[in-house]
Amino acid sequence: MDTVIVLLTRDLRVHDHPALAEACARARWVVPLFVLDPGIDPRHRRGFLAETLRDLRSSLRDRGGDLIVRAGDPVTETVRLAGRIHATAVFTSADVSAYARRRERRLAEACAAHRLLLRLFPGVTVVPPDALRPVGGDHYRVFTPYWRAWSAMPRRPLLPPPDLVRLPPSIEPGEPPEAPTLPYGALPGGETAARWRLEHWLALGLAGYAEHHDDLSCARTSMLSPYLRFGCLSPAEVVARAADRPGGEAFTRQLCWRDFYHQVTLAFPDLPRRDYRSRDVDWTGDGEAAQAWRAGMTGVPIVDAGMRQLAAEGWMHNRARLITGSYLTKRLKVHWRIGGEHFADLLLDADIADNWGNWQWVAGTGNDTRPNRMLNPIRQAKKFDPTGDYVRRYVPELADVPAEAIHEPWRLPTAVPGYPAPIGGLDNG
Repeated sequence: MDTVIVLLTRDLRVHDHPALAEACARARWVVPLFVLDPGIDPRHRRGFLAETLRDLRSSLRDRGGDLIVRAGDPVTETVRLAGRIHATAVFTSADVSAYARRRERRLAEACAAHRLLLRLFPGVTVVPPDALRPVGGDHYRVFTPYWRAWSAMPRRPLLPPPDLVRLPPSIEPGEPPEAPTLPYGALPGGETAARWRLEHWLALGLAGYAEHHDDLSCARTSMLSPYLRFGCLSPAEVVARAADRPGGEAFTRQLCWRDFYHQVTLAFPDLPRRDYRSRDVDWTGDGEAAQAWRAGMTGVPIVDAGMRQLAAEGWMHNRARLITGSYLTKRLKVHWRIGGEHFADLLLDADIADNWGNWQWVAGTGNDTRPNRMLNPIRQAKKFDPTGDYVRRYVPELADVPAEAIHEPWRLPTAVPGYPAPIGGLDNG
């Protein structure tokens, strides 16, 4: 091959990148391209994305190449660039959302019309979303059977970063977006930061994961999810390096959930919009209860702490996500789409498959085999934040309140002026 465009989407790295590695191995010239798509609003992830693109550009320049940045429709910009540089092929990573699949179909049509070879590669998940199917079905609907099949699935070999990326001469690189100032507590974007965090986690955090990952106050989680969402890390590499270490099986199981929801989304692309399994719930709308939940002013300290952590950091502990989601959908009866949209707006790691799969699971309309499951926020707080440290960190009004009172929120309004009484019928029962 003479010239290949590698269209980058959610695979913003150079390590273990099948599309980039194949292009560098087979083509004379390789053009890594990222298109700023006006159809995708990065929302609160703009700063993280900007840092990630600048870090990727640096990595590619270290290898003799560059990151080519354009703005507009990805299909139009890819074909336009291919014409200008006389490219013969487009390589890209396959994805599962309805938007990504429409983009792939349009790209296939445009490439065929312009006599360009189009190849789709793995890399967004550990196991390709269409690789595992149960007998008589198009996808797994229950996690445990999927976990067994996923665990037994042979893995593709991990790929080293290319030594050399040969960019054709006289190509205008374009500029990544400016990186706004990140809020306090926000994670830095990019593969360099991601790989540092991975090394730190494997050395110091993974061994205690099984025992402590639900402990809200000590935050013994990897915080790799934003880097996986943008493809700053290869999920296959993370699993390969973690699986056989102490704590690795429990951690790998959580990464399998990510693959599980991707194969669900591939089979049911309407996951963000309609019930995966209809439960005929009489949902309430986006009213005062939903607004109090967003603001972290429900009067339930563990819920309010989670929502304020989300607003401050663009991230939330997974146990807090379950607690806040269950409270919104099961206690307040607010539609899961309202909660999912708020998370999609603020979370750095708001992946379509994971975000909406988790929201439908917690609402009882998704893949949970116990759709009537309800997490009692008081019991959850006593179990996973027994000292109240997590609550005090994010709800400063309660900084001097003992844990016993934090775990009895119906008594707080008289002890802490200005803190609301619990909404949603929560009492000491």
